[in-house]
Amino acid sequence: MPDPAPREQPEAIGVYIHIPFCSTRCDYCAFATWTDRDHLIGDYVDAVVTDIERTFANGRTPQSLGDCEVSSVFFGGGTPSLLAGADLVRILAAVPRRADAEVTVECNPDTVTPELMQTYAGGGVNRVSFGVQSMVPHVLTSLGRTHVVENVRAAVTAARQAGLGSFNLDIMYGGAGESLADWIATVDAVLALDPPHVSAYGLTVEPGTPLAADHARHPDDDDQADKYLAVTERFAAAGLDWYEISNWAQPGHECRHNLLYWGQGNYLAFGAAAHGHVNGTRYWNVRTPERYIEAIRSGQSPEAGREELTEDVRRDEARQLSLRTTAGVPVDALPTGSAAEALDGLVRIDGERAVLTVAGRLLANEVAVRLR
Repeated sequence: MPDPAPREQPEAIGVYIHIPFCSTRCDYCAFATWTDRDHLIGDYVDAVVTDIERTFANGRTPQSLGDCEVSSVFFGGGTPSLLAGADLVRILAAVPRRADAEVTVECNPDTVTPELMQTYAGGGVNRVSFGVQSMVPHVLTSLGRTHVVENVRAAVTAARQAGLGSFNLDIMYGGAGESLADWIATVDAVLALDPPHVSAYGLTVEPGTPLAADHARHPDDDDQADKYLAVTERFAAAGLDWYEISNWAQPGHECRHNLLYWGQGNYLAFGAAAHGHVNGTRYWNVRTPERYIEAIRSGQSPEAGREELTEDVRRDEARQLSLRTTAGVPVDALPTGSAAEALDGLVRIDGERAVLTVAGRLLANEVAVRLR
C-alpha cells in the first residue's frame, strides 16, 4: 500500500447498503437498527432499488466519480439476512459491478438456512460475514445475543455447501463474565471451523445503549489486552495473518471492501443511515427507514448531511487508518529525538515503513497522536 494521500479519481469504488432491521437489539449496539419495522421491508427494498437505479443511471457511475467501476458491495445492518433471499438478490442486481466484484452480506447465524445461502450464491453473493461474537452460551447471554452456538456451525456448513467458501466469523471479547478461558474457548471453537477470515473486536461502550447504563458490565482494559494477545498468538499459529488491528485472514481472503475504507477509497451509500465518501466528501443519509422511503418516493435525495474534508484532514486520517494495517506509515511520519523514545517497542521499521508491533496495536491510538 503506498503512502496514503488524497486521490483524485480511483479506479474502483465500493457500495455500502444498509439494512436497518433486526429481530432483537443487542445490548451494546448503537447502530441505526429497528426491531419493530418489519412491515416496512417491502417498501424499503423497493426504495433501495430505485435509489441505486437513479444513482447509476444508464449503468454509469455518478459524474463526480468519473469513469469508475464497482469493485465491492457490502450489505450491513441491522441484519441483512432477515430479508428474503430474493429481495436481497434483487437489490444486488440493481448494482452495476465488475464481474469479479466482492459481494458481502452480514448474517445472523439464527437466520441462515441452506436455501438462503444457495439463493445468495446463485444471485451473485460471494462472501458472507457471520455475527458470532462468542461460542460460550453464558457470554452470548451477557451480550444480549440470541443465537445458539450450534447455529454457527450449521451456518458455516450451509455457506460452504452453497459454494460460499469465502466467509468471515465476527467475534468479540470483553463481555461481562467472560473469563480468559471462555475467550480462548471461543477462539479455539472458531479456528476448528477453519475460517478464511476472522474479525475480533474488543467490546466498546456506546452512549445510549443498555450496556452504557450498566457500569458493572463495562469491559476492563487490562482484560481486553490479555485477550487480544491470546487471539493474536492463536491466529498466527493457525495460519491467519493480521492485516488490520482487528482482522486476520488466510492469504487472498482479506476483505476488499474494508481495505477500500482503510485506504480512503470512494464508496457510495444506499439505505437509511448509510454513510458514503466521494473524493474527500463524507455524506450520510436520513436515519429512519420511513424517512428514507419517503425521500425516494418523492424523488428527493435521501442525503441528510455532508462534510467536506480539507487536504490536511485527509492526510492525517489517511495515516491514522494506514497505521492500523500491515502497510504502516512512512518512517518520516514518526517523531524524532526524545519524542521517538515513547514509541520504543511499539513500532518496527520495515524498509521505509513503520509498522505496529503487537504491543503497538494495543496502543494504536497513542501511537497515532504522536505521528508528525
